Amino acid sequence: MNRLNKRSFFYLLCWGFVIAYTVFSFPLLTGSQSEKSLPITTELRGVWLTNVASGVLFLPWGIDRAVTQLAALNFNTIYPVVWNRGHTFYKSKLAKSVTGSDADTLLNIMHGGQDVLAKIIQLARPQNLSVIPWFEYGFMTPPHSQLAKGYPDWLTMGKEGIKSTNEVPLEEINDNSGHQQAWLNALHPEVQQFMLGLIQEVVSIYHVDGIQLDDHFGMPVEFGYDAFTVDLYRQEHQGKSPPSDPFNPEWMSWRANKITDFMVKVHQSVKAIKPNAVISLSPNSQGFAYKYYLQDWETWVRRGLVDELILQVYRNNQKSFITELEQPAVKFARTRIPVSIGILTGTSTSPMKISQIQAQVKTVRDRNFTGISFFYWESLWGSITPEPPQQRLQVFQKLFVAKAVRP
Repeated sequence: MNRLNKRSFFYLLCWGFVIAYTVFSFPLLTGSQSEKSLPITTELRGVWLTNVASGVLFLPWGIDRAVTQLAALNFNTIYPVVWNRGHTFYKSKLAKSVTGSDADTLLNIMHGGQDVLAKIIQLARPQNLSVIPWFEYGFMTPPHSQLAKGYPDWLTMGKEGIKSTNEVPLEEINDNSGHQQAWLNALHPEVQQFMLGLIQEVVSIYHVDGIQLDDHFGMPVEFGYDAFTVDLYRQEHQGKSPPSDPFNPEWMSWRANKITDFMVKVHQSVKAIKPNAVISLSPNSQGFAYKYYLQDWETWVRRGLVDELILQVYRNNQKSFITELEQPAVKFARTRIPVSIGILTGTSTSPMKISQIQAQVKTVRDRNFTGISFFYWESLWGSITPEPPQQRLQVFQKLFVAKAVRP
């Protein structure tokens, strides 16, 4: 307990009141409505469960209530976080050996050491909810994390020794913590072994339907000037050093190709353990992902390394939202694999009106995408929403009248 500071307790207390309000402010839904007489359609209906700005994973009743409500509202997929801020959110022997902790400290305390991922799966499967664990932070980790402090040689950096970037995941915008993030070197063999080991643990130990990577599974374009990467580049370029311009096309392509090579290893490893496991990816647009994070997901799709794409389209402007859906890389991906759209349901500082969510779901359906996933659980119908929870619940009931199977 002495590892938790006062802010952690205050954070938990606040979210306890939030979840309690959300849980008890409306009756538990059941699937007994007239949906039973309606045909079952094919559509991805997902939601991300995160550990930041949300108490769902920490409070004793949070997971049970979330799974029950999502099943009653005809959702079919949960993407629970399993990797965030240098901690796992499942019981990891590998993480224990590397960082000294087998799971997030607060999570362990609140659940008495119980494996939360195992609990989610146990509750979700009987209700026909697929569980695809989400490695949210990818290669990103806080500079003060045990991982960063214990393995400094695993970190990449920018020119002049810059060791961190200012990264603010949406759900962390208002959590009053620092947002400087260090980056594990995606090209370093020991880093690759560690990340691959975490993925292998989840796929081999748990009855999951796959794994999901997202926009942090890459490298900031300004990074790659660490000693290991520079030496590797020199070995492959007759002793020449990397260009000083991080946006140099060849330098960008070289690093991006190395990350793609690692994705090949991820794909091979996952399929060797569980051939039918879904390798899901939730990136930003191809142009942004490649230019700023060297994540060439269009190539990943072309090479058959990804089974499911959920494009993050977190836009308030409807025209901008539609523009993202019509990008060439998206059109190409749709010819190869199921492509769904990630819709933002709001944050504590930027609540989203339910009318906007409805409009975006309609836009996605009108264009025959394979489904939608919402970011994130707390803003679906919780206390941080602009409308009363019951009103938003009724809208989701109308959006998902009948059950649907995953594509």
